[in-house]
Amino acid sequence: MSLKSFVAKIFAFVVRRKLYADHKIAAKLQEELLTSLIRDSSATTFGRDHGFSDIKNYEEYKSMVPVREYEDLKPYIELIKNGTPNVLWKGIPLYLSKTSGTTSGSKYIPITKESIDNHLNGARNALLCYIGETGKVDFVDGKMIFLQGSPELEQANGIQIGRLSGIVAHHVPNYLLKNRMPSYGVNCIDDWESKVEAIAEETLHEDMRLISGIPPWVQMYFEMLLNKSGKEKISDIFPNFSLLVYGGVNFKPYRRLIDTIIGKPVDAIEVYPASEGFIAFQDLQKGEGMLLNVNAGIFFEFVRTDQFNEERYERIALKDVELDVNYVLVVSSNAGLWAYNLGDTVKFTSLAPYRIIVSGRIKHFTSAFGEHVIAEEVEGAINQVASELNLDIAEFHVAPLVNAVEGELPRHQWYIEMNSTPKDLDEVAKKLDTYMQHRNAYYKDLRVGNILQELEIKLLKENAFQAYMKSIGKLGGQNKLPRLANDRLIADVLEKYLIVS
Repeated sequence: MSLKSFVAKIFAFVVRRKLYADHKIAAKLQEELLTSLIRDSSATTFGRDHGFSDIKNYEEYKSMVPVREYEDLKPYIELIKNGTPNVLWKGIPLYLSKTSGTTSGSKYIPITKESIDNHLNGARNALLCYIGETGKVDFVDGKMIFLQGSPELEQANGIQIGRLSGIVAHHVPNYLLKNRMPSYGVNCIDDWESKVEAIAEETLHEDMRLISGIPPWVQMYFEMLLNKSGKEKISDIFPNFSLLVYGGVNFKPYRRLIDTIIGKPVDAIEVYPASEGFIAFQDLQKGEGMLLNVNAGIFFEFVRTDQFNEERYERIALKDVELDVNYVLVVSSNAGLWAYNLGDTVKFTSLAPYRIIVSGRIKHFTSAFGEHVIAEEVEGAINQVASELNLDIAEFHVAPLVNAVEGELPRHQWYIEMNSTPKDLDEVAKKLDTYMQHRNAYYKDLRVGNILQELEIKLLKENAFQAYMKSIGKLGGQNKLPRLANDRLIADVLEKYLIVS
């Protein structure tokens, strides 16, 4: 065992024990954190606007600070971009993380001197928990790759601006620099397809042991490696590859195909990073859920999704959450975010310690007919069908067809890219429809009541979703495709990628 491996094992033991100790007093830590956040920001523009100096507890905080989305914070962000200090947090932020918004254009999320450690330690702790649980540490002695955005940063009024993954790339600890790939020059390539090709070329003959990225882009990288090498499996190229770190989308639809491409069992760790903070990470190989980052500068609030669109809804703190309830996730943090709606929905799988799964996006749903279908339901149904019928699903998108042709009922249309065409597409559609009825009572009522007809599957050509993402300028990086929508903005474009029989 190398010195680095030995030290990693000791560090893993210490950090893991501390994380679980924090969870035993999580409610208290969260309460203390909110108090300190308010105190430290009482003299900021936002703090004065919202009476922070008069707030004494969580109930008063809720009454003074409403839940916000980016557009509500934008006037404050614009002040920050212009170089104004003490706006949302003391001083000016170190960075503005630039993200792609669906309705607001680009968003700029502050990362402060106090909040940067949250982003760095979250990924570190995920790996340390894995080492602490499994004892597997050999990956630290080989090469590691992080498929991410460019580390090149702009600068405006003393603040550096760039993608989150690019910002984090500047803070990789020295002990990992020799192991980390790709090289800085390759990482700066802007065109994603050219970048993946260059990464494949650069890493083809390296001892890759850890690979990290969003599943569709990991798959793209693997396929590029196989094309360049002429090998059949990734394990033939990287025999010591042992750990996959992923986040951003539900991995289950990709798991079967990626396992096949790899050619051997490989452990995986799910992480939940966002520009707003590193929210959670998988701490156990067995069991479901990611450990919530309860002591890392982020105060969490939760709103039941079935109440969120009502005029009045209840906000609750961590101590009052329940298992298996869909919540909208709201955060306040030492980055200067206050009651900020991330847009994600989560469910708790454990309360001791607190573990969550991401169940979808509050704005990504299908309810053109009152069915209230969410991502968790469509992903669960397609995973079940894929497992039963031995299907390799590359990607999919669900949209409503409201204006059906005369004589037909409206329905859901599933745009699916598969790696092989099933023998009986009707069987796939029937099973999907049945499982959707099992998972969503509203959908079942609409089907039984002959308001909707059976869902329709529309098969797409190979790499159709990559082509679509490229066409809208969102190929690669941290960009993710919405798996369902309440309109046909994506579906109508996907029509041009259909397989015509």
